[in-house]
Amino acid sequence: MGVGSRDAIKQFQAFIDEVEEPLRTTFQNVHQGYVDETLVRFLKARDWDPSKAYKMLVDCLNWRVQNEIDNILSKPIVPADLYRAVRDSQLIGLSGYSREGLPVFAIGVGLSTFDRASVHYYVQSHIQINEYRDRVILPSASKKRKPPVTTCIKVLDMTGLKLSSLNHVKLLTIISSIDDLNYPEKTNTYYIVNAPYIFSACWKVVKPLLQERTRRKVQVLPGCGRDELLKIMDYSSLPHFCKREGSGSSRHSESGSENCYSLDHPFHQKLYNYIKQQARLREPVEPIKQGSFHVDFLEPPDEEDEIAKTIESLSELHVDSPEPPDEIAKTKESLPELREFKNGNGV
Repeated sequence: MGVGSRDAIKQFQAFIDEVEEPLRTTFQNVHQGYVDETLVRFLKARDWDPSKAYKMLVDCLNWRVQNEIDNILSKPIVPADLYRAVRDSQLIGLSGYSREGLPVFAIGVGLSTFDRASVHYYVQSHIQINEYRDRVILPSASKKRKPPVTTCIKVLDMTGLKLSSLNHVKLLTIISSIDDLNYPEKTNTYYIVNAPYIFSACWKVVKPLLQERTRRKVQVLPGCGRDELLKIMDYSSLPHFCKREGSGSSRHSESGSENCYSLDHPFHQKLYNYIKQQARLREPVEPIKQGSFHVDFLEPPDEEDEIAKTIESLSELHVDSPEPPDEIAKTKESLPELREFKNGNGV
């Protein structure tokens, strides 16, 4: 780390030292004892400008206080059937660790349907996984490593990706914005695997919505990505959809211990039990109430025109596309939903 970087950290630290309660307390939940590493993450996100990094961090801390993010790990999604429905339609899980100790998160982009619960439940679930990663998984991994483990790896499975997946852009943009603004530089690399023909068209729509620093971390691997991923992790840590060529992905497998998406997987069992335990510690007398934990988020930009252009171009070339004409037509018809969401009617 150069002199300029150390000076930026020192200046940033001086700014943060002036922060008062309740921001000071929530900052402790953010840095988990690794203050310099946290400051570096926000500095990287703002091109090492201490003033801009300070504003970004203070905005993040205010967001956490206003939305009670420090308490989100004591707010389980209940009943269990509802949480299982979320897990079955928002495919994500922890498959293992890289040889450098980084957690490996698998995400089923192509087969996630986001159709079993409201937007707020999916946002709540995503933030809970982020907070569990940052407050439990990464600190635990850091005890075994020097320097500390402060980032993760994400393997994005595109199996089953269809043009209709663009209907999820609004929710994915919300989640991406939450991560960009409040959990910057937490992902080391995004590996994309099992990318079908249609991926290139969807990527044209999604890519402009991502921050440049995020786009630079994306690597598209051939096939299931097994050979490339085995260079950085053991076979046991590979997501189930990467363990053999053509295995594809699924919402279910014969063994919940192998499919990291499943609620029966050890990761989700530990996560859900941890949240229920925290809920009992926080409110030992009152029964846990059903209802989503509402979090404020920025509305996504009006990307309807860009999506429409992409769908129109594919409509003209649907002979070469695996998408049937009726699927393309359905996706066209759903475009007004984006405008409804933009106007506040889709939440």
